[in-house]
Amino acid sequence: MKLMKTEDAEGQVLCHDVTQIIRGETKDAVFRKGHIIQKEDIPALLSIGKDHIYIWENHENMLHENEAAQILCDICKNDYMRSTKVKEGKIELIAECDGLLKIDREKLNQINSLGEMMIASRHGNFPVKKGDKLAGTRIIPLMIEKEKMERAKEAGGGEPIFTILPFQKKKVGIVITGNEVFHGRIQDTFTPVILEKLSEYEADIVGHEVVDDEQERIAGCIRKLIRKGADLIICTGGMSVDPDDRTPSAIRNSGADVVAYGAPVLPGAMFLLAYYAVRHVVLPAEGSRSGGECSHKIPVMGLPGCVMYAKRTIFDLVLPRVMAGEILEKKELDVLGEGGLCLSCPVCTFPDCGFGK
Repeated sequence: MKLMKTEDAEGQVLCHDVTQIIRGETKDAVFRKGHIIQKEDIPALLSIGKDHIYIWENHENMLHENEAAQILCDICKNDYMRSTKVKEGKIELIAECDGLLKIDREKLNQINSLGEMMIASRHGNFPVKKGDKLAGTRIIPLMIEKEKMERAKEAGGGEPIFTILPFQKKKVGIVITGNEVFHGRIQDTFTPVILEKLSEYEADIVGHEVVDDEQERIAGCIRKLIRKGADLIICTGGMSVDPDDRTPSAIRNSGADVVAYGAPVLPGAMFLLAYYAVRHVVLPAEGSRSGGECSHKIPVMGLPGCVMYAKRTIFDLVLPRVMAGEILEKKELDVLGEGGLCLSCPVCTFPDCGFGK
């Protein structure tokens, strides 16, 4: 650092806080360490007696913390998010829409392991709302080598670390199974729970079927709702391994491909996830002789009974990802074991807790 006249300090970097004291009113930093002095700052510095000031000497191979924080922000930032103005060397990312936050964990860990820089974020694979804070970026020292920030850019690759998948509007079909409900022996208390969970998203109920425990009738209801335009099927009841619990077999018999039956989550171990492929004929483009065929996958979920009575279950972990249009594989359910135990806290703070993380 070096001492120089304040009038000549425009564009220079402060190497200490500059504090203003007004008796009985305030004692606070007017300018923080690392602040880049602007032309309009000079009268303010002079008014508090700073005729001379210590500044950092510029170095062609070094970057100021504000510039470095911007580089880290650019590595992270994607569509549907905005960055705050740099403050004390830190920039934050804010969600610009409701959606599912996705994080490239490998890139995130690689950059944080470079040293002298950091990116801190909330957990991925969880919902965020417009205005939510997503992440913060900064370097640890006041200055950092340009070469080190180039290494961070290389580690970030060409795609941003963070992505928000906006929630989609889904047409939902509900299949309530069980002889006891079908014959009116007990009241259906499962549907209100499903509707409450879906109310957090945009969803239209296109059909609601109540059926007994006959496999083919359950499978027929699933196919019927898909023909009615459902792009999400939720089945309830009959999900255990008891001989008279036949919903898993019925989902298979409907033509859906089962991704996983069972998950390392409590409550929710008997959860089933499948996908029903709907194929479409693609007409040839004008001037072309060849068409083709494409397909899209409709998620079919089998919900165990715990979803009906437990506050939070595997349904709360999977539903946001389905509503964001993700196609899940078995391996993405397999890794839920660590953090997959809900502690049933007296006051539930989900998702601000360890469940699913």
